[in-house]
Amino acid sequence: MTRSTLEVRGAQFLRGNEPHLIISGALHYFRVHPDLWEDRLKRLALMGCNTVETYVAWNFHAPASGVVSFEGGRDLGRFLDIAAELGLDAIVRPGPYICAEWENGGLPSWLTHDTSLRLRCRDEKFLAEVSRWFDQLIPIVAQRQSNRGGNVIAVQVENEYGSWGDDAQYLAIMRDMVTDRGIDELLVTSDGGASLWLSAGTVEGAYPTGNFGSRAEQVLPVLSQWTDGGPGMCMEFWNGWFDHWGEPHHDRDAQDCANELDFMLSHGMSVNFYMAHGGTNFGLWAGANQAEDYQPTTTSYDYDAPIAEDGRLTAKFHAYRQTIARYRDLPDYEAERERLGITENPTMQPCLDLQLERSHSLRTLSLWHSEGEGWPWVPTFEEAGIDLGFQLLKREITVFPWSDGAIVPLRFMELHDRAYVWGNGVFLGVADRNNPDQEISLEPALGDVAERQSLEGATIELEILVENLGRVNFGPHLGDPKGVVRGIWYGVRFLNNWQVVSLSPESLLAACEEANGANSEHSASAGLPVLASAAFDVEDEADAYLDVSQCGHGIAWIDDFCLGRFWNIGPQHALYVPSPLLKPGRHRITVLDLECEHPSVSLIDHPLFTTED
Repeated sequence: MTRSTLEVRGAQFLRGNEPHLIISGALHYFRVHPDLWEDRLKRLALMGCNTVETYVAWNFHAPASGVVSFEGGRDLGRFLDIAAELGLDAIVRPGPYICAEWENGGLPSWLTHDTSLRLRCRDEKFLAEVSRWFDQLIPIVAQRQSNRGGNVIAVQVENEYGSWGDDAQYLAIMRDMVTDRGIDELLVTSDGGASLWLSAGTVEGAYPTGNFGSRAEQVLPVLSQWTDGGPGMCMEFWNGWFDHWGEPHHDRDAQDCANELDFMLSHGMSVNFYMAHGGTNFGLWAGANQAEDYQPTTTSYDYDAPIAEDGRLTAKFHAYRQTIARYRDLPDYEAERERLGITENPTMQPCLDLQLERSHSLRTLSLWHSEGEGWPWVPTFEEAGIDLGFQLLKREITVFPWSDGAIVPLRFMELHDRAYVWGNGVFLGVADRNNPDQEISLEPALGDVAERQSLEGATIELEILVENLGRVNFGPHLGDPKGVVRGIWYGVRFLNNWQVVSLSPESLLAACEEANGANSEHSASAGLPVLASAAFDVEDEADAYLDVSQCGHGIAWIDDFCLGRFWNIGPQHALYVPSPLLKPGRHRITVLDLECEHPSVSLIDHPLFTTED
């Protein structure tokens, strides 16, 4: 067996028989445009880090069982190679579960198409899928291990398993899955910084580390118990926090973070900043939490990190560098910054109002009127093979009144997550996961029929657009299905026999492009949802933010790149547009707005957050 580069001796990590502090920063390749990987890694090195840490998001690579991509923005090997060229070691956390505020915690939604499959335990079907995935993934990491001339010094087994289960045999299987495929550098686990979590999350042969954001003086002795007096490591130093839609934007005082860092380094603890650079949940990859309410995560994953979403070097960055310099020799800041060829702040596009000159109602487009697939019940997204985006449900119903003459309303039984309802072309309302007792009145769809003495024979054509706002990524609701999980209830019975149409982000963008091609003139919107677009020219490649504060709720694209979800409930009101998407030439912005019939957008040069309730 090849000797690992990183060894534990007493209360220290050794590298080449020399004491070694790991000063690492989390930077997820899947949250950064690949053309900016090098820039962000240079900034990490400039801050004083000697290591980069990344998760691997299984669902980002595997849209279906047996289908795997490591191309373009999914080229993990290239990301690790760039880090190596910059002199950065790497810690890789391959999961299979990653949490990370990422859709389904990185687990592919197609896993739970089979409702008998059980996640993160010794379920044979789950283990078989993980094995097939690791057959593709682990060799990419193994060949880049430090003891083979690469830069990977540690690989994590599972992730925060002590916050999920206590199947010790499962953890041993996960450990063996990586070692059997060639990993012989240091193995680690990471869990909350208390025995409550460490007791179920550790496994023989993997070094325990802790995840916490404060009170390191309390965690250090706990870790020492679990490492037999070995060196402490904070695998996730939560130096900021993520945002949920409808909640305030999070930040944390830079000096408070630096003080916590100083304590850890002064006591010989290694550290991984979570996050060093948060990046962006491009596309619809943001996850969600479920406590009393369902809490979907925003598109921005800025995390109040030392390196901001657009690469800006923040006060926290400089406070960290000053602290790290007390424990590690660092070159002169200005000289090193110039050598690396990076700026304090990114170059930004000029501010520009974008006139959305083409507008189409999604309900008038051929995609909406496609026949779809017939189902005898309301299928979940997983049953229907729908991953991200929307599900359109269609059928006719015959209405009936209660004894008092009121027309029976609709109810959604366990809606995940949001539904827009039309009857006979009339918008009837929005149902939401966090309002489970909500009823949708059908009366507006009946028009004059509602004034008749008898409603016998009156019918309504129902159209229901169901939205996935992000699968839960942590806790007991991990793997929650999307759609109307238990069905649509009409007074005294469920409604069966539906036509189901999948509306993926790609199909929605294609529908807008098709409509634009068929009608070169401006078309007035015929109602919500609206697909609107505008062309604009760029002279120089530079970053921007898309101001969506005058929009409702929906998705935005630059050309064919999905920037992510927007929502006027905040706290995020501008979507980050990385410079590689804005090369010189003509570009097109496309907006799907579910709630504002006349959305308005512009390019601005700064992020836009609501900071208070």
